[in-house]
Amino acid sequence: MAVKRRLDDDQTKAGHADPRDVSLETALDALADPIRRSIVRQLAGCPDWTRACGSFELPVTNGTLSHHFATLRNAGLIEQRADATRRLNRLRRPEFEARFPGLLALVIAEPDAPAK
Repeated sequence: MAVKRRLDDDQTKAGHADPRDVSLETALDALADPIRRSIVRQLAGCPDWTRACGSFELPVTNGTLSHHFATLRNAGLIEQRADATRRLNRLRRPEFEARFPGLLALVIAEPDAPAK
């Protein structure tokens, strides 16, 4: 039986970019992928810190999903924190909006593409 380990808060905080330090190119690169845009839209529709990484039903492997979350963290779009054996997510809407006015609104308004 696999034993789940408790996530370390220091590990969870690693890789969180401040949106003020993110270039437009980095932000656009992070938002270029439809899976990442779907994650952003799903987070926009729920309260902060209520969605764990494992609660997203997306057509990718867990490893790929981890990569997408890391990309969003590194672009200053999301923040994650440890909660026992899972990571909870928050869309950094106010911070990102202050840096790139209107960009998140465009992404959130875009409908999800149908699953292939």
